[in-house]
Order: sequence, then C-alpha cells, then structure tokens
Amino acid sequence: MTRSVHRAPAGESGYSLIELLVSTAIMITVTGAIFSLMNPAQGNAQTQPEVSDMQQRMRVGNETIFKELVMSGAGPYQGAVSGSLVNFFAPVMPRRIGQLNADPATVFKDDAITLTYIPNSYSQTTISQAMPNTSAELKVTPQPNCPASGDQLCGFTDGMDVIIFDMSGNFDLFTITKVQDNAAHLQHRGQEDLSKKYDVGAEVTQIVSNTFYLNRTTHQLMRYNGSDNDVPLVDNVVDLKFEYFGDPNPPKLPKPPAGEANCLYDVNGNYANLATLAPDNGSLAALSSAILIDGPMCGGGSNQFDADLLRVRKVRVTMRVQAASPALRGSDTTLFRIPGTSRGGEKFVPDYTISFEVAPRNLNLTR
Repeated sequence: MTRSVHRAPAGESGYSLIELLVSTAIMITVTGAIFSLMNPAQGNAQTQPEVSDMQQRMRVGNETIFKELVMSGAGPYQGAVSGSLVNFFAPVMPRRIGQLNADPATVFKDDAITLTYIPNSYSQTTISQAMPNTSAELKVTPQPNCPASGDQLCGFTDGMDVIIFDMSGNFDLFTITKVQDNAAHLQHRGQEDLSKKYDVGAEVTQIVSNTFYLNRTTHQLMRYNGSDNDVPLVDNVVDLKFEYFGDPNPPKLPKPPAGEANCLYDVNGNYANLATLAPDNGSLAALSSAILIDGPMCGGGSNQFDADLLRVRKVRVTMRVQAASPALRGSDTTLFRIPGTSRGGEKFVPDYTISFEVAPRNLNLTR
C-alpha cells in the first residue's frame, strides 16, 4: 500500500511561530511609541486651560489691589482740610478696620491691608455745630454750587458711607440713614460712639475704605467694604503678603489746634520727636511690623493707628495662586503651597507667584 503526500503550493505557505512572535513584538513596540507620543498631548490639553485660569485669577487680584493702592490717600479738594488724607490720618493700615470685626490697633497682619480714599465726589461738607461722642445726627454746612432746586446737600444719599475727620488725627466712619436736605441734617448709623467730640469745621465727606485680606480657610482673596459686606474676589489664592516702605523723616502732620494734643504734639505744641530712620530701599526705609505697632498711637477708639503709618510711601504686594485641581499639583512643597496628587510629567502646574510695588501718588505729595 502506497501513501501519497500532498504539498501546499509555495504561495500558500503559513507563518512560523517565530515569525508571529517577532511581528507581535514589533506591533507592541510601535503601539507603545504611539501612545507615548499621545500622552503628553493629553496632559497639555488638561494643563493649558488651568494655566490660563490661574493667570486670569492673578490678573484680577493684582489689578484690583493695584488700582486701590494708586487711589489710596486721595483727600477732599475743597474746604479748610483739603489735600492728601495722610496729612490727617493714616490712609493705609496693615489690618482690618470698619464697623464689623475691626482688628485692634496693636495688630499687624501681613496678609491684610485697609486702603482709604475720597472718591471723585461733590459730597463734601463740614459740620456747623459741634458733635458729641454719642450722636445719631450731624448738623452740616450747606454745600456751594448745588442745583437751583432748593437742595443744600446735593450728592449725599441714604446708604452712603461717609467719614468725619479733623486736624487732630481722629476719624470715624459711618453710614447715612437719612438726608434731611432742607435742614442740612445727616442722620447716621455707627457701630460705636465716635472717637471724640468733633468741633465746628470738621470735614464730612463720602469715603471709600476697603480691606483686602486672605481667607486662609477657603483660600480666597476677600474684600471688606468697611460697612457690612465681605465678598470673595479670587479663588485658590494660597498666599498674600504686604510689605511697607516709608519716609525716613518723621511725619509732622497732623498738627492739632492750639491747646489740643495728639500723637505728634503735646498741648503746648511741642513735637514728639519721632526717630529718623535709616533708608535701606532707595530713599525709603523698610517699615517692619514692630515699627508699625509700637506707638505712639494716633486717633481714638477702634480707629487708632501707629504714628509711623503716616510715613508709608510705598507698598509691595506678593500674591500666590494655585491650580484648582489637586490632580495638577505635586508633592514638592517648594512648588506647591498645598500639595496634590500629581506624579509629575505633563500633568503638573506649579503655583504662580507675582510681586509688584506701588508708590501711591497721594502719599508722596509732601516729599
């Protein structure tokens, strides 16, 4: 019996096991290379929107504080007490002031600043009768150049935030509750008694007083308007710092009327002889926290302030923001104030920090 052997044509031969293994290895290598090229692109797609968002949040925070710093110290432009507010009290303070949760005068916070200025407003007048410390009403002087409609207090409105101050270094903030125009009366609401009895001629004017501070619990840049409103401005702010630089020469204003003393002069008009500081920042001197809370204290009540705050001529601001998602923050504490879960590579967005300085014009008019 014979056995026949059938051979497949040469063109129909299959692959050997070795050939299959080699081709599979090549395919895996190529596929892995393709995915390694695609992964950075995927990481960039996730990080770039976050980078843009961080830059936008930083821009909003910096521009808001910058504009308020530029305006700080702007004072009234009519009447006997016209000129920069630094001639009367400190318009820049390293703490929170206002009607709600004001910090004590001896507190220094490097992550909070209160900036005060008088806006471009014709709501400016003086009191026509002396005001006792406890008062709910001001008798004021009719304003010039009001419309010919019989108004005597044009510009003043219910709900307006106003300030009263004089040459003694005292000031008080309150909110108008009713304008009695024909009688030239302003009713007001404050949180406490006034810091002193103001005499005839004390200035009453619309005021803007904002405190900017970092809420370290919610990681938000906050703004307090000095009255009844705290609002968040920017999210994911993880650090905020204010540094102060001032005139080495001691301030000579405010100078109270004869027979009245304040933080700079005694009742006989003798100067308190504040120390001259050594300049260490160009022509200015760095004002440390110790200098700004050691006294002598000007003003009264919760609005007291250290006399050296009258020296402030420049403020340095440093702000740091983070990526909102922990997945884009790593574990390196030098790059991330609050570490996240990222292992690096392309899914990695370090904290963003910017520092800038402002020398407010209104604080430098006397230099």
